[in-house]
Amino acid sequence: MAKATSAAIIQTGPRKLEMREFPIPETHEDDALLRVEACGICGSDYEQYAGAFVGMRMPVIPGHEPLGFIEKIGPVAARRWGVKEGDRVAVEVLLPCGFCENCRAGAYRLCNGKGRMSAYGYTPIEIPPALWGGYAQHMYLDPHTIVHKVAADIPAELAVMFNPLGAGIRWAVQLPGTTIGDTIAILGPGQRGLSSVIAAREAGAAMIIVTGLKRDAKKLALAREFGATHTIVADEQDPVAVVRDLTGGRGVDVVVDVTAYATVAVTQAIDMVRRSGTIVLAGTKGPKPVDNLFSDKIVTREIRVQGAMGVDFRAYRPAVRLIESRRYPLEKMHTHTVALADAERAIKLLAGEVPGEDAIHIVLKP
Repeated sequence: MAKATSAAIIQTGPRKLEMREFPIPETHEDDALLRVEACGICGSDYEQYAGAFVGMRMPVIPGHEPLGFIEKIGPVAARRWGVKEGDRVAVEVLLPCGFCENCRAGAYRLCNGKGRMSAYGYTPIEIPPALWGGYAQHMYLDPHTIVHKVAADIPAELAVMFNPLGAGIRWAVQLPGTTIGDTIAILGPGQRGLSSVIAAREAGAAMIIVTGLKRDAKKLALAREFGATHTIVADEQDPVAVVRDLTGGRGVDVVVDVTAYATVAVTQAIDMVRRSGTIVLAGTKGPKPVDNLFSDKIVTREIRVQGAMGVDFRAYRPAVRLIESRRYPLEKMHTHTVALADAERAIKLLAGEVPGEDAIHIVLKP
């Protein structure tokens, strides 16, 4: 009798994707099998697709924002994770070792365990059982997996937003300590920028400023609907001057940069933030240096600069609860649902490489 298989998209090199069938793995007492319902497309998926992650081992099954149903689970995993077969879960991207110094300190985002995989969507298929990514019909759940139960009545396109919304909660609120009455500038109106607006509003920020470009008109309008008090068109206005004017010359308490590749956003953030304010840098810039970066501004104004690497349990949990609350019209952020076989088109949609399309949040469905 032939063994059951699962279809998956693999990346074999820069801008090279193909469909392949993989055997569905057996499960043991401490692991599980997920039937993928949907997988969100992240901006970093495009960077991965384009070959920006130098040294990444391939072939690999991309996809690190999976949502699905527990199809099989061992008794130890069921007890540890608090789930059973049939439960709908959101899967965290990271696979911490649980034993290194960072894991023991609770900073598992920075796990440096040796000799094992570290994340879904980035682990090569040469490591058994191969199904390590969300661009697939099924995904293997390692014993170190962290999952979050999600209500079954939430549409998949919204439930799968746990990752960007978790990023907004961690980057715009938890890391900088944003609280009632604060002022915050969010640079970039993509799905993580919009999620940062929601998070800042939930935290009680009094002024929420979002920057974008002229082509981002729909995103900026949505930012205002989600709670932004002001939006700035950065290729028509001087965002630093506008922020200074809005704050009476003081600057904002917090700046969150979620722009991709836009190095000018880093220097703008330094000039926008108040003395002793906080800058969170979450948008990666690749190999490009930041021009005109005068570090003395950071020193003499005692600015705190915080890097943001991913999301963790503390942010994912409230993200799921916020989605389930239905307090925000998140369906307006979702723009495209794409079949698994069209994964390449989905990635290009998010990157703005498909003429006539204006994408914000995209979901792949097997």
